[in-house]
Amino acid sequence: MTDLNGKFFWYELMTSDPQAAIAFYGGVAGWSAQAFEGGDHGYHVVSGSAGPLGGIMAIPAEARDCGMAPWWGGYIGSADVDADAKRLTDAGGKVQRPPEDIPGVGRFAVMADPGGATFLLLKGSSPEGMDAPSPMAMGHVGWHELYSGDFDADLAFYTSQFGWGKGEAMDMGEMGSYQLFSMSGGTDFNSMSGGMMKKPPVMPQPLWLFYFVVGDIDEALDRVKAGGGTVLNGPMEVPGGAWIIQATDPQGAMFALVGMRAG
Repeated sequence: MTDLNGKFFWYELMTSDPQAAIAFYGGVAGWSAQAFEGGDHGYHVVSGSAGPLGGIMAIPAEARDCGMAPWWGGYIGSADVDADAKRLTDAGGKVQRPPEDIPGVGRFAVMADPGGATFLLLKGSSPEGMDAPSPMAMGHVGWHELYSGDFDADLAFYTSQFGWGKGEAMDMGEMGSYQLFSMSGGTDFNSMSGGMMKKPPVMPQPLWLFYFVVGDIDEALDRVKAGGGTVLNGPMEVPGGAWIIQATDPQGAMFALVGMRAG
């Protein structure tokens, strides 16, 4: 099994309309969805070509009352959630929701990095781990992107606390530097897991954006529009020959797609 400590491995959509979201992403990314057995919160596990990758659930009432909008969150594997929450706080992070147990699932905490982007920690209760999907497996996350609220502090935070490797830094002119990173600790291009950049002014807050793998990017764009989503950017070619789009789903959660272009 893959060592998931310090790596994103589970992705969760909290939304105002779970059934509509399940239908939308099923059409766009080809996911299947199954109700989580034993759960009492309407949690649905979604799967891509290589198996389960995340879940979709309604925004909890207390979070909705506090103004939470639909959003995608990512879970980073932890061997000890309580110890990691303290360690990350000492390193400049912040605990947004203290560690607690999810019956039958594991122990989790909601954290923020120094710049304010939210992520989650999780230690599963099952002794059986998960195998990471092969690169660019259909429907799975092929790229992780941080729009940072404090670029230098966030880069130091993730590399020092999770052992992520620094790859090439790409100059984007007025937008600053786009720093590639590898969650496996590598430094060569083929090992890269994502990139981070300074949050542009048009984005309301720092956040992690996850790129789901599709086949033909133009066909996927049409599916986004047909399903009621809004394309914000793209298709745009990226190093390596792939193409990306950034979008919001019909409920307003931001997501992205990565795929190839025919011809």
